Amino acid sequence: MTATATPLDEKAIEAQLADFRNAFTQMQARLQETIVGQDSVVRGVLSAVFLQGHVLLEGVPGLGKTLLVTTLGEMLGLQTNRIQFTPDLMPADIIGTRVIQQETPGNLRFEFERGPVFTHVLLADEINRATPKTQSALLEAMQEHRVTVAGTTYTLTDPFVVLATQNPLESEGTYPLPEAQMDRFLFKLLVRFPTQLELVEIMKRTTGAPAPKTRPLIDTPDKILNWSRLLRQIPVGSPVMDYAARLLLATHPTGKDDSGPSRHIRCGASPRGMQAMILAAKLRAALAGRFSVAREDIKDVAKQCLRHRLLLNFEAEADGVKADEIIEAVIQRVV
Repeated sequence: MTATATPLDEKAIEAQLADFRNAFTQMQARLQETIVGQDSVVRGVLSAVFLQGHVLLEGVPGLGKTLLVTTLGEMLGLQTNRIQFTPDLMPADIIGTRVIQQETPGNLRFEFERGPVFTHVLLADEINRATPKTQSALLEAMQEHRVTVAGTTYTLTDPFVVLATQNPLESEGTYPLPEAQMDRFLFKLLVRFPTQLELVEIMKRTTGAPAPKTRPLIDTPDKILNWSRLLRQIPVGSPVMDYAARLLLATHPTGKDDSGPSRHIRCGASPRGMQAMILAAKLRAALAGRFSVAREDIKDVAKQCLRHRLLLNFEAEADGVKADEIIEAVIQRVV
């Protein structure tokens, strides 16, 4: 006898999504009270928490990336840890290590001392300054939400989100992130430099009286996990799924004489890129008050989901072509 799947109670889900939409709007407004002029970054980081995904933040120092993470943790009632990545950082400094404990004279035992990765929100500051060996220590944690030390596996807390930063200007003493690790990030968000008006507003907020500590808006992390499961129940029609697949395939070189955007690409986005687009599009649809995903949702989230998954060739570097320009051209080309 074949089990019958329980149909979705669309009205009940839509009511829960309305609560989520109101809460998300309130959280976004609270973050914007602290972070000036980075609305798309604030929205992206907040979205990643509810999608259970990791974020790579690229921008020069001093733009408020650390403040954004700490404020986010306080507002959501989540534990936050920070790791300052340096060339001498070791994997054990991230995931933890076994230490010898003496219970009684002559009686020694090993005990696992947890590293900073055991948290809800992990700020990996200037992640590209650490060696590839240390960077790879995050791979299992980011993908599997667990770490293995001396043959023993330890499960991380839920939710678990890595917010990594890197400086796009300095290359001396840095190590490019491996493609496998880049692919683990749900989004890559570009933190732009503030405008003149935004700089004035930043000075007003940071050179006066200290701002009060942010009060939590969520009483338990379980609410975040429930909303995350709820977002995944939003259906995606076959035409939209097919469109996302064509968009992803269009980022791959054809191997022919092509005058299209793929001529600048050495290697296209992986299937994780499509997973990221679908999940981000579901959240965008929910925030727009819709219980279905449209093509416009896919188009809107494509750049933040794919820009770090494209490997550009020498021709693109020589022509000064950026990943965002290629993705925009792909969007215009795919119908």
